[in-house]
Amino acid sequence: MSADDGSAATGTGPGATDTLDRSAEEPDDAGYTVHWWREIAYVVGFYAIYTLVRNQFGSASVGTEHAYTNALRVIHLEKTLGLFHEATIQGWFLGEPWVMRALNIFYGSFHFIVPAAVLVWLAARHPRDYPTWRNTLLIATGLALVGFSLFPLMPPRLLCDCTYGAGPSAAADGLPHFVDTLASYGGLWSFSNSTMQSISNQYAAMPSLHFGWSLWCALVLVPRVRHRWSKALAALYPVLTLLTIIVTGNHYWLDAVGGALVVGVGWFLGSRLAGLMVRSHRGGSTVGSR
Repeated sequence: MSADDGSAATGTGPGATDTLDRSAEEPDDAGYTVHWWREIAYVVGFYAIYTLVRNQFGSASVGTEHAYTNALRVIHLEKTLGLFHEATIQGWFLGEPWVMRALNIFYGSFHFIVPAAVLVWLAARHPRDYPTWRNTLLIATGLALVGFSLFPLMPPRLLCDCTYGAGPSAAADGLPHFVDTLASYGGLWSFSNSTMQSISNQYAAMPSLHFGWSLWCALVLVPRVRHRWSKALAALYPVLTLLTIIVTGNHYWLDAVGGALVVGVGWFLGSRLAGLMVRSHRGGSTVGSR
């Protein structure tokens, strides 16, 4: 046997090094599969319960004064931290109707489409990682529901004399004027519909799931997609979402901090839960050996 043959046999030659490097870079998902129908039932069922609980009492049943008082608390804290500049930033874009409408459409659609697509992609391409990040998303969403219930918060766009808004109180308290961009510029939907007003919860602002879910998408995609441009797009997604929620007046900066916090806690608990599921079910109830 030649030296080269010996190197190949023992895995010490240049070719073997390349093979080892590629193996280290590629996830070892062999033997793992996702039971799709069960996962769809989990996610759809959870989101249906979340939506029902979130909207059951709607904005109409949450006291406007309570939501406004909480808004004053957030604004006071942001002023202390030097962060309360949302109105200034919104004002930079109000003169561009097409930008405002595009951001309203982005806000109302990408929030659902992108996380769903990332979840499906993760299950198909990286099933070993799927339980952890599926759990992360569900736990973060559940924690957000607790936040909506315990801390109803009037978003910046409602600090005006409008339905479910602060009325003249905001001006009397010296707060800057915000624009309800959805009402002024339009999008794919509207809260002006009486049915939407009765079931929606416009005070579900803290934490911001728009930012939290976009951050979750970036955390899933950036380490796993291959191309630099795709990594850059994934990293920019939560940045664009953060800009959108501020410019449209749907959230304060601290709402985004809350969104990041629930995702962090969701990952901490979700990763440990996934480990327990794998150990107790020999590959988990949703991920098993082929």
